[in-house]
Amino acid sequence: MSRTVTSLVALLLSAGAALAQGQTQAPAVDPGTKISFGQSVGGTTLTRSFGSTYQYQASNGMEITVDVYDGGRRVPNGSSHPTVINQFNDELNNISQQASTAGMKGFEKPAVPSACSYGQFTLRCNTFSAQGGSMTGRIYGKFLLIGYREHFVKIIIRWTQTSGQSNADADKVLNSFIPALLVR
Repeated sequence: MSRTVTSLVALLLSAGAALAQGQTQAPAVDPGTKISFGQSVGGTTLTRSFGSTYQYQASNGMEITVDVYDGGRRVPNGSSHPTVINQFNDELNNISQQASTAGMKGFEKPAVPSACSYGQFTLRCNTFSAQGGSMTGRIYGKFLLIGYREHFVKIIIRWTQTSGQSNADADKVLNSFIPALLVR
């Protein structure tokens, strides 16, 4: 699978709703959360932004997508409120459906999500994978969600089987990225 196709599949897995809204340049500071989406955040580089979606690339090649939205309601802070848990489950189901629509097979995820801590922030999280093309093998991702300043902040980091990277590599990137993004 070419880099372009891999990027397209990754985009489908993480930002389907943003694509439906059309591509526009996103603001450098999200007006609702006051999160600053700079050109560099926690060792990653901003590669593109549209709507309320921001894509970053880590030096190891992993791609991170961040979506900020409120879903038309007030969102409690943190990751343990039922509103956040229900949204997390809905989003994980959407990722599975988008993978299937993109022609990917064998979507897998642990049955029970967990809580992942990065710096002072604890997010709802789950890893997933699906069979990509013969050039990439499986495509892996880690999906995270937190309520932050009355909004959902959805983060997905992706890598491929052929990259030789692992969940531990993703955590290393996220340990720098998330505290730098969600500064208080």
